[in-house]
Amino acid sequence: MTRIRQAVRQNQTTLLKTGSYYAIHICVAAMVAYAVTGNLWASLTLSLLEPSVQAVAFFFHEKAWDRAARRRARPATAAAAAA
Repeated sequence: MTRIRQAVRQNQTTLLKTGSYYAIHICVAAMVAYAVTGNLWASLTLSLLEPSVQAVAFFFHEKAWDRAARRRARPATAAAAAA
């Protein structure tokens, strides 16, 4: 449980961003699915399935971008320290 709390604290911004993205994505997906199918239950099912998978992918996408930004910042920090 401690590891989960630590992971949540370390990733709080990314988790909040992922949650807001998820909520918006569900709403948009539900509207599109209903427009295409005309069936409320089918649109709700589709709108929960696809965004759930996307939210997980988005979280890892954000983590990869954060890691890349930290790598780019390291050479700049090393160059500034050498000067």
